[in-house]
Amino acid sequence: MIRIASLLIAAILIIARPIDGAGNHDKKRPTKAPAITDRLHPLDSISLGGYVGSKLDASYEHRILAQDAGRLVEPFRHRTESSCWQSEFWGKWFTSAVLAYRYRPEPRLRRLLDSSVTDLIATQTTDGYIGNYKEDRRLEQWDIWGRKYCMLGLLAWYDVTHDKKYLQAASRLADNLITELAGKKAVLVKKGNHRGMAASSVLEPIVLLYTRTKDTRYLDFAKNIVRQWESPDGPKLVSLSSVDVDKRFPKPKSWFGWEQGAKAYEMMSCYEGLLELYRVTDNPDYLHAVEATWEHILKNEINITGSGSAVECWFHGVDKQAFPVSHYQETCVTATWIKLNQQLLRLTGDPKYADAIETSFYNALLGSMSEDGSTWSKYTPLLGLRQIGGEQCGMGINCCIASGPRGLFTIPFTSIMRSREGFQVNFFIPGSYSSRTPSDQNMTLTQVTDYPSGSTTSIRLDMARSEEFTISVRIPAWSSRAQLTVNGQPVDGLIPGTLASIHRKWSAGDEIVLVNDMRGRIITLGSSPSWKAIMRGPVVLARDQRLGGPNVDDVITPVADTGGYFQLEPVNNKDKDMWMIFKGTFQRDSENAGETAKGPIWLCDYASAGKTYDDKSWFRVWFDQYLDPAK
Repeated sequence: MIRIASLLIAAILIIARPIDGAGNHDKKRPTKAPAITDRLHPLDSISLGGYVGSKLDASYEHRILAQDAGRLVEPFRHRTESSCWQSEFWGKWFTSAVLAYRYRPEPRLRRLLDSSVTDLIATQTTDGYIGNYKEDRRLEQWDIWGRKYCMLGLLAWYDVTHDKKYLQAASRLADNLITELAGKKAVLVKKGNHRGMAASSVLEPIVLLYTRTKDTRYLDFAKNIVRQWESPDGPKLVSLSSVDVDKRFPKPKSWFGWEQGAKAYEMMSCYEGLLELYRVTDNPDYLHAVEATWEHILKNEINITGSGSAVECWFHGVDKQAFPVSHYQETCVTATWIKLNQQLLRLTGDPKYADAIETSFYNALLGSMSEDGSTWSKYTPLLGLRQIGGEQCGMGINCCIASGPRGLFTIPFTSIMRSREGFQVNFFIPGSYSSRTPSDQNMTLTQVTDYPSGSTTSIRLDMARSEEFTISVRIPAWSSRAQLTVNGQPVDGLIPGTLASIHRKWSAGDEIVLVNDMRGRIITLGSSPSWKAIMRGPVVLARDQRLGGPNVDDVITPVADTGGYFQLEPVNNKDKDMWMIFKGTFQRDSENAGETAKGPIWLCDYASAGKTYDDKSWFRVWFDQYLDPAK
């Protein structure tokens, strides 16, 4: 037997450094290497198959390649806007397309990206501005937000091509922003919307610019942004990190105005930037602020399908998720929650972030994506009907159609990752994963699995010579009876929610097999009233009226087995446009007092529920429970 101890994530001892308040933008100073190095790094080459691979392929073909990129650039040529957010769409589409290209580098996508970024740079003015706002409205509304996305797109393509013209264009755009703010004596957090969070989320590309240019003007500007957060007019993203995200500020008179301090997407975007700043400053306050906020979001906002928000804001939604909620679970929020967790996973290696990503990915994210990958729902309810989001700003697209693929195409790069000690298996997705080992030889890991439909994942190694290193495998927090073997020998000491860390001399043909506990779990929400739902592995199950049986809104109670789990029987789904279908036994009240009736009811995976986008597929996740005064 192979004996392991559960892996405890090593705490990084951090020494705080003073923040330079000079704000000097006129001279460059010598810089040091990044203070914090990520624990995990993407592999060199990934090719995924199975259900997840098919979803990536669908988005690649029908969303990424199908986009009319010229239409996204057109507003930058005219610069007549005063209030809308057309300028975000190019950067969102472009950054997702770059992720898609890194995953599958095809010449046709390369040509599209080259052409599109060339068209964008051609719109840059002599003073460095790239945007669509007329001159007297610059810095207002969504102008800085749009500049952020342009910088992110330019930097993403620079990282692929190493062509300095893209870095130069991003630098000129950043320089223009810094100069314009100074010239107008403008306070960044007073610009735009949502207590300055939309505008000051520009922190992320500013720090990325610093890491690529080593120009300390950008580091000074980044630190100044964070100082402004803590000013009387700022969103207090550091000092209020211990406060629930929906309670940091009073309810605003104008929901989408400047006073709104609970805007979910913009808040998390700012925290993504703060993590980038943490990497280069090693200021522990920055990491603590993000981790504390993450805990509040997970505990109070993230619902059973792995996302949250109502009317695009935090609202302490965990205890309200069984109700019909207005504009629930914006896809921009879902994608950004995944991206924020990916940042934290890269930094720390902590499997709790992989758990959060997996739940969100298989449920909220895939639930918002159309079956052919061409479009995305703007909101994804847990009860009712799915709808396709309409266009915004006359652009033939909306923010969520642009954001969805940004979450989707992070998955290949986080499924298996490289660490200093070896490799970490975060997700169980069939495919081929290639990278360099710690001794710098080529190695391929091949995953064979039908997870999460099935329970078993095989990971086989292929490399030229034997080598000693560590492979860590995530044991999902819900998998209480997981089994792990190496070449048929059991691995002891598995603890759900941790990593099984296996250190040995590996050789070609070695095989790791993980069998996860896929028993149905009954999830209870509330006490009086109460609701119940069913999960199987990371997948939420739902009722859909296409499956027949009692009315979808009837009161039903899942019948647990003697161990408290819910027995699920797979059902052939070939005649249904659904990924997974299961049958389970539920209890219903009888007309005679004290009597109940039991019978089978069919459930499908949440991502498939409601996908006719009309009243033929009314669905629900949470099942109402009767109030019983006798109990």
